[in-house]
Amino acid sequence: MPQLHILDLEAAINWWRDRSTAQPGDALDAPLQALAEVYGRMVFERLSSVDPGALPSAALDAWLAWYATTPDSPCIAICSTAQGDPLCKGCGRSFDEVQHWPALDPFEKRAVWRRISLEASAWRFNRYAERG
Repeated sequence: MPQLHILDLEAAINWWRDRSTAQPGDALDAPLQALAEVYGRMVFERLSSVDPGALPSAALDAWLAWYATTPDSPCIAICSTAQGDPLCKGCGRSFDEVQHWPALDPFEKRAVWRRISLEASAWRFNRYAERG
């Protein structure tokens, strides 16, 4: 099962912070509090990822709300897997990842996004960055 990486959790926390109306000294908004508790445990235990099934429902809901605002697919409409490349030159996904993308759950999709972002060799990160 794919894991939820701490950087995705940080991105969700920052997204919720940008939407918060709380002032310094106020309690955190509920979604932000739920994510912060998971993040705090991860930092304390020195974990870089966590099983999504172990998330409290409030944290999962908050993370999924953030996820819904992210681009679904890394595709930039230049697919080289159709020509037999093992990895797409456009987006960096494998043939299987491209073919089965609609069936992947959010955590599997984010794992692929993380891998292609770290590799940063696909054209979406350089030659055609404006499409990304």
